[in-house]
Amino acid sequence: MTHRLWTPWRMQYILSDKSGDCVLCKAAQSDDEAGHYVLLRGEHNFVVMNIYPYNSGHLMVVPYEHVAGLEHLDDETLAEAMRLVRECTTLLGRVMHPDGFNVGINLGKAAGAGLHEHLHIHIVPRWVGDTNFISVLGETRVVPEMVSDSYERLRAALETKPSNAC
Repeated sequence: MTHRLWTPWRMQYILSDKSGDCVLCKAAQSDDEAGHYVLLRGEHNFVVMNIYPYNSGHLMVVPYEHVAGLEHLDDETLAEAMRLVRECTTLLGRVMHPDGFNVGINLGKAAGAGLHEHLHIHIVPRWVGDTNFISVLGETRVVPEMVSDSYERLRAALETKPSNAC
């Protein structure tokens, strides 16, 4: 028996022109928060949904400054980035109830960075059992929720958050 996994949203990425302007800079400069899936804005960094996620709720903390490496950021930008990582794990914990998180930075193309020219920190919610044979053997990701649905749930939680939560 043949099994098929349909991921029609991937074709947009596969066929897209990747030689143009930086998508993270476009999101940083846009007033269309929902159109770019921007969740939060700080003074030096912003938080955006990954539109090609490894898992539901995959967020990225991104400096406004277009730089490739940590050595190019000042202390205030780095400190705010880590505060936003903390806020994001708190928010994702409240809304999505993951069992853990992968938080990381891929520095350079050789390290696996898809957008190696604009530094960003990944925050990926993880659940026990979310990696199975299809991810390991089939090199295919199964993401159970559309990015737009995750964005709406997280935005709603931000708008109704308790005063002492992120």
